[in-house]
Amino acid sequence: MAFSGYGAGPGGAPQQDPLFGYFSAIAGQDGHISADELQRCLTQAGITGSYQPFNLETCRLMINMLDRDMSCTMGFQEFKELWQVLNGWRGTFVSYDRDGSGTIEGQELEHAITSMGYHLSPQAKNCIMKRYSTNGRIRFDDFVSCCVRLRALTDQFRRRDTTQTGNASFHYDDFIQVTMSI
Repeated sequence: MAFSGYGAGPGGAPQQDPLFGYFSAIAGQDGHISADELQRCLTQAGITGSYQPFNLETCRLMINMLDRDMSCTMGFQEFKELWQVLNGWRGTFVSYDRDGSGTIEGQELEHAITSMGYHLSPQAKNCIMKRYSTNGRIRFDDFVSCCVRLRALTDQFRRRDTTQTGNASFHYDDFIQVTMSI
């Protein structure tokens, strides 16, 4: 399901983004989506396809990844960005889930991570595999959780790597805040 932004409709009349109507129905009066609303929304939308619905913790992670106003909820622009990111991750996952089982194996996870532009040591990849696999297989929900954490940690690291050398300094309290928010 692809969505575009606001634009002109027939005759130049403004056309509302179809995703906004969907967002509004889920968000309700407050105009924001909480983690449990996001879970229901993504399940109803079928973004997980035949895979199991996202667990609530994965939904919290997704909100935290894009929560620029620190409200622990998502506004429309954050939701729209998440929708695009999730579709990309889903496409990556599906391309490695060749048997349609709803899981990928460790080596496929490594290839997926590399295809997304992350260059990690074998030790880091092994750590990720241990964290996100069950019996050597990674479910879509765990894949998304992994992608959220990789993206968020990488973003936080890059903000502190001001010289672009692959090195950053963290104070202990800053490190705790970064890792606990992801």
